[in-house]
Amino acid sequence: MNIRRILSVFLSAALCLSLLAGCGGVASSGSGSTSGTADGPQRYSTVFYDAFDTVTQVIAYCDSEEDFNAQMTALHADLLEYHKLYDIYNDYDGIVNVKTINDNAGKAPVTVDDKILGMLELAQQMYDTTGGKLNIAMGSVLNIWHNYREAALADDDDSNNQLPTQEELTSAAQHCGIGNLVIDDDAKTVYLADPEMSLDVGSVGKGYAVEMAAQAAEARGLTSALISVGGNLRAIGTKPDGSAWVGGVENPWDSSEVYTTASSTVAAVKMSDLSLVTSGDYQRYYVVDGVRYHHLIDPATLQPAAYFDSVSVLAPDSGVADCLTTGLFCMPLEEGQALVESLDGVEALWCTTDGQVIPSSGWNSHSN
Repeated sequence: MNIRRILSVFLSAALCLSLLAGCGGVASSGSGSTSGTADGPQRYSTVFYDAFDTVTQVIAYCDSEEDFNAQMTALHADLLEYHKLYDIYNDYDGIVNVKTINDNAGKAPVTVDDKILGMLELAQQMYDTTGGKLNIAMGSVLNIWHNYREAALADDDDSNNQLPTQEELTSAAQHCGIGNLVIDDDAKTVYLADPEMSLDVGSVGKGYAVEMAAQAAEARGLTSALISVGGNLRAIGTKPDGSAWVGGVENPWDSSEVYTTASSTVAAVKMSDLSLVTSGDYQRYYVVDGVRYHHLIDPATLQPAAYFDSVSVLAPDSGVADCLTTGLFCMPLEEGQALVESLDGVEALWCTTDGQVIPSSGWNSHSN
């Protein structure tokens, strides 16, 4: 089970990048690799593994390798900073992060970086947008599921795997009120009013970080790139010839550990200044008595949401797309369709538990 999870992360990220490149494969190295003719911007690519515990891969067109390397050094540094700021498990010297906020629940407000404030404020907005289906204040419940899942993944014998009791989940759910997340913009502080609550920003942190890092790269002059952080895709501009980048939606029903473009996608979309994010039940899970229990927990039941196998969102903002995939995954199809139709520039693709692939009304206009 551990091996398959690791393979899934690395191979699905490789699949996404090969699709986005619009070619059969991508060479990559720490310092960047290049292809193309001598005229005009050259195509470079790189990969690194230390941000958000996943694989980051980038394809970009730059005037020189020196320009590309400078851009990637800055992008890498940005993602690592966000990774540390949004970490809920680890402390870092000299850094006040989300774990610091959780450690001070019920004790005192914590002065935080604007990068934390912006992410938390987006999460608050998306709580309202999704009717509470996206709730970063569910840390107490999600931590229970996390601990059971990690214990199972550390044990090679699935027969030892256990489920949390509904009683312990219900008890923890008494401490998930988003109203107890108190943000003071003027003082730049965050306070958790309930001493038993905690934040889990896994549904927003990576997407928000990718968006902010992409915007910073654009401000530094990057005009043509495709960024994949663990499958969270963000396109900057178009390719130099004016053609769009192409992103693939992974097939949630493909149980193979060897991914190919033929067997492992259910859709491909053109992307220019757009983000594509997917949440699925195949990404993080463990098995009890032959049943898969994934990490996307429905606030209404406190159990893994059972409406879909995956939901993908195409939107201009990666942070918004990240929040929406979680929210849509935890609500019925009709409710999700109505939500998507109410949002400007947002499209979605639902892969249902009975094998249907259902696009929103404007999804096919982006199809490759």
